[in-house]
Amino acid sequence: MSDLINIAVDAMGGDGSPKKIIDGLIHNHKSNQENFFRIFGNKKEIVKIISDRIDKNFYEIIHTDNKVKSTDSPLEAAKRGKDTSMWLAIESVKNKQSDIVISAGNTGALLVIAKLNLKMIENIDKPALSALWPNKKGMSVVLDLGANIDCSAKNLVDFSIMGASLYKSLYPTENPNVALLNIGSEELKGNEIIKETFQKLNEKTNNDFIFSGYIEGDELMNGDVNVIVSDGFTGNVALKTAEGTANFITSELKKALSGSILGKLSSLLNISNLKKFKKRLDPRLYNGAIFIGLDTPVVKSHGGTDFFGFSNSLDVCNRIVKGNLIDKIKHNI
Repeated sequence: MSDLINIAVDAMGGDGSPKKIIDGLIHNHKSNQENFFRIFGNKKEIVKIISDRIDKNFYEIIHTDNKVKSTDSPLEAAKRGKDTSMWLAIESVKNKQSDIVISAGNTGALLVIAKLNLKMIENIDKPALSALWPNKKGMSVVLDLGANIDCSAKNLVDFSIMGASLYKSLYPTENPNVALLNIGSEELKGNEIIKETFQKLNEKTNNDFIFSGYIEGDELMNGDVNVIVSDGFTGNVALKTAEGTANFITSELKKALSGSILGKLSSLLNISNLKKFKKRLDPRLYNGAIFIGLDTPVVKSHGGTDFFGFSNSLDVCNRIVKGNLIDKIKHNI
C-alpha cells in the first residue's frame, strides 16, 4: 500500500462536518482506490459514519476534540491550539506523513495556519489561492482569488508561473496559455502594476507557457486562455460574480420551465440538453481551490459544498500529487 497517495483530511471543517466529509471520502473511494486518508477529528463521531464502508487499509483516524470554528478569525484559529483538526492535518504534511492536505474549514484560518507550518517555495514571496473554472473548451486555472489584496508585478509574474505549473500538473497533455485580467485588451490599459507585469511577461523567455497579454472579464469563459492571473481583490470579485451569475441562470431556467404546460412540454423535449447545461454550471464539479506557493500543496474545499463536491476536491488532490505540482513550480520559477 506504500504507493498510495496520502491525503491529510481535516474532518471537522465546513458545514455539516464530519458527516459530509466522511461521506465524501466514502463516495470517492468507490471509484478511486489510489488514495489513503489520514483523517483528523473526533474519532467517536467519525467511526459511527465511516463504519465498514471503506476498507481499513485505506484510512487512519487521528483523534482530537478540538477544531477551528467558522467564526474564528485567523488569529483566533492560530491561538486555539496545535491540537485542532486543521492544525494537525497541516502538520501531517509538514512532517512528510502525508502528501497533501485538504480542509473545508475557515479559509483565512487555513491560510494562516498553513503559512505558520509550511515554508514558501524559494523565490516566491506570497502564496496564491487558485481554482478551476469551466470555459467553452474545457477548464481554466484562475488566481489569485483572495489571498492577496495588494500585489506587486513580481507577485503577478510568480502567479503566472505557478498557475501554468498547476494547469500542466492537472492537464499534462495541454500547453498553458496565460493572460492578465484587465479592464481592456490594449497594451496601455490598466494600472501601473498590471502594465509592469505585462512588460515583464512579454520580455520573459519561457518555454513553460504562452503569454497572451490581457483578457477582459467578458472573455473569461471563451476558452482561448487557460490560466488567468489577477490580484486577489479583482479575482475574488470575478469569482463571486461568476458564481452569482451561474446561480441566477439555473434558478431562472428552473422557474421558466416549470411554470406552465408549455414550459413542461419544452422541458420534456429538451431534458437531455438541459441536464448537460445544468451539469456544466454545477459548482460541485469544480470544487477545490489550491493554495500554491507553499512547499506543500494545500487544498481548500468550499465550506458549503456537499459530499459530492468534497469527493471531487479529493480528485483534485490526487491529480496535483500525481502531476508533481511542487517540483514543476520549483523548476519553472
